[in-house]
Amino acid sequence: MSMSVAVWEVANRLGVVAGTPAELFSVLLAGPRRTVRLPLPPDHALVRALRPLGHLDLVLDEPPQLPGPPPAGSVDLGDPAAVCAADPVRVTRAYEADPDPRDGLRPAWLRAGQSLLRDQDPADRALVLLAALDEGADPRTAAALTRGAAGSPWTLARSSRRPCTALTAAPDGRPVVREDRVLAVACLPDGTQAALDERGRLRLPGGRAGRLADAVAATLASHPATALAAAGDSVLTGDRMGTVHAFSLTGLEQAALHSGRVTALTATVTATAPAAATATATASGAAPSPAPAALTVYSGGTDGTVRAWRPGRPPGRSALARRPCPVVALHATGPYLAVAWADGLAELRRPDTGGTALFRPGPRIRAVAATADGTLVVGLDDAVLHLACRPRR
Repeated sequence: MSMSVAVWEVANRLGVVAGTPAELFSVLLAGPRRTVRLPLPPDHALVRALRPLGHLDLVLDEPPQLPGPPPAGSVDLGDPAAVCAADPVRVTRAYEADPDPRDGLRPAWLRAGQSLLRDQDPADRALVLLAALDEGADPRTAAALTRGAAGSPWTLARSSRRPCTALTAAPDGRPVVREDRVLAVACLPDGTQAALDERGRLRLPGGRAGRLADAVAATLASHPATALAAAGDSVLTGDRMGTVHAFSLTGLEQAALHSGRVTALTATVTATAPAAATATATASGAAPSPAPAALTVYSGGTDGTVRAWRPGRPPGRSALARRPCPVVALHATGPYLAVAWADGLAELRRPDTGGTALFRPGPRIRAVAATADGTLVVGLDDAVLHLACRPRR
């Protein structure tokens, strides 16, 4: 097993994202002590490098009997359909031994390898490769991968090679991409972009953005936040103790939702009309009064849960989602909820129906956003992907 394949295999088993030994070591040193079972021999270079870390208990299994380097012509490394259908370990080893970029296929494969290594349909591999292509790749490669991805539940609507640290949506629904070093970004009702800096303080354009935002900024100056969102007339923050705070001009509400740090927040506002009041207004001929707005807050944490909470009500006991890794980012629009996880998985969820569509780009995910038409926007260190969901054929 080559070094790249070994790193991807370890990362997948540990629920983290790493493309190089250095990235793997950094992730492991930042986390708790873990045990991992590896199909590697004791003298493998990665095993020798991991043993001194002290954060990993290695259990080594007998490695599978892999063939030697693929004979010439066994896998056409320039044929998108062939590499998507072939054994991913053999393809990786062949690309490592051959520096020819193959019209963009080789760099795309090595960029997205941690996802491609997983067991999946050729159509899903084609989509991952398509999303990982450089902008200078041969258009014929992109066209072939687009045809190959026709059976995937996603369509790559567009992609751009640009860094992304945070995502949200403007009041008009347009995705807002931040490239500077911030923890989160939120659009206030007047369109002002508020950002949470790396110290957990609120940053506002021009320093001020109204009474509520100024009050939140003053609070965070002495009590830093770990997550930020805004919806309706409320600003939401999360803290390292797992508590979510809902600030509005009428006061402050809070709920302890997580065990450990809150890592992501988003919120939506929906109109609610009591049935009895509406029926009375209709019977009397009077126009019904404007429906009160209900704020729904979604939060994610290092405890690997996504929870929903309505300020003014006690939080529910059950989690909306639970996985064995931290939540990285959240964003809700209309009926859609986008979720990103620390193991490199992005989800587009429908909390009202329970439907979920999954996508793994390969590199780590920095941020996600959902649009009103059901497009999933995924922000990576070096790219922003727009994926439209479609039923699997």
